Amino acid sequence: MQGAGSGFIVSQDGYILTNAHVVSKADEVTVKLTDRREFPAKVIGSDTRSDVAVIKIDARDLPVVSIGDDQELQIGEWVLAIGAPFGLENTATAGIVSGTSRAISGESTVPFIQTDVAVNPGNSGGPLFNLRGQVVGINSMTFSQSGGYMGISFAIPIDVAMDVREQLIKTGHVVRGRIGVVAQDVDASLARSFKLDRPRGALISGVEKDGPADMGGVNAGDVILEVDNQRIEQSAELSNAIAASKPGKEARLTVWRGGQPRNLTVKVAQLEEPGEKDVKASPAGKEAEGAKLGLVVRPLTPQEKNSVDTEGSVVVADVRGSAARAGIQPGDIILAVNDRSVKNVGDLREAAAKLKRGDSAALLVERAGTQIFVPVRAG
Repeated sequence: MQGAGSGFIVSQDGYILTNAHVVSKADEVTVKLTDRREFPAKVIGSDTRSDVAVIKIDARDLPVVSIGDDQELQIGEWVLAIGAPFGLENTATAGIVSGTSRAISGESTVPFIQTDVAVNPGNSGGPLFNLRGQVVGINSMTFSQSGGYMGISFAIPIDVAMDVREQLIKTGHVVRGRIGVVAQDVDASLARSFKLDRPRGALISGVEKDGPADMGGVNAGDVILEVDNQRIEQSAELSNAIAASKPGKEARLTVWRGGQPRNLTVKVAQLEEPGEKDVKASPAGKEAEGAKLGLVVRPLTPQEKNSVDTEGSVVVADVRGSAARAGIQPGDIILAVNDRSVKNVGDLREAAAKLKRGDSAALLVERAGTQIFVPVRAG
């Protein structure tokens, strides 16, 4: 089997950047230059999280691209992609930047550049140029329902790619930071629940016990608004900012807690691949209703708590009304309402009793090993 992709030369001695998925599982890699010379290439390193790979050919005095600054990109700015779509070498397509720091689902921590440049199979790994002839990104993927170009394409920012390149050449792998939290976006309902002026920040729905964030004083229910004076509008921006931090560095966080901002310092650790848990709960047992929220809940038995390895004590047995519309499911374990922990059924009743009709409550629930906040409007 054969595959094809694009790339660009970043050093005169033969280092080339491309996508990790272009060279993934390849037994042999051959580079064909624009002057039609061909060279066997060695894969120096590949990073699947950023989808960046570094390959090298044995050559000297090669022409190199000019590296730009993706931080200067503006919405509406014209950009140019060059690659070999469908094997058509040196094909150029143009478009405009329609977004920066786009979050794509999955394990990626890359703040993608979104454009409407036509990118098709074979373009992957090719350079994205600004109109000054500087590379600002690596064309990586498209969103498509047909397999063809549909007006949306994504590029890896060149500063991310160059940092990955440097680490792959030096060590063969990429080191990223982590602080041990699970975060989610803040929507309008959650913003009202936490008394934020508008939806912004990264809402912390889970904190790893004895992890960096836990040791630094971060709690579930905190909304992280800044990291090292960099504003955080969405949870993906938190992931990007922390991943870019070097392990051992102290990150300064501004968090929203109890209706007020607070400053915390967290020592960044090294990112590891996350594990998965399977949390299940039996619906049998004595039930108690969470007033106004449409919940029927019951205490977890000691055996159930041990089997699912949870800190929670209250499980949802049935849902109705607003809770059902919000997506709460039987078997969810309720950990908190807004910023108040739920240790027993009485805590849930008391928290629900304080809600007025139409109020939005943020329920922290544990489901399948993951903690998320779900906004539920009181009835």
